[in-house]
Amino acid sequence: MEIRAELTATVWKVVVEQGATVAEGDELVILESMKMEIPVVATVAGTVTEMRVGEEDRINEGDVVAVIEPA
Repeated sequence: MEIRAELTATVWKVVVEQGATVAEGDELVILESMKMEIPVVATVAGTVTEMRVGEEDRINEGDVVAVIEPA
């Protein structure tokens, strides 16, 4: 399942790495936009098979942040 950004922002912090096991609601990355920190969370439990962003990357609304293989 692809996890997408809900807004245009800069990736402030990558919280999990590829291969990590996550629960629904776990933070994957934290975005920064207009001096606000916005978490991007897992919408399903499973294993992170891809992280498509890195810290300080500029991303747009709808960009894929991570891919999770549901448990």
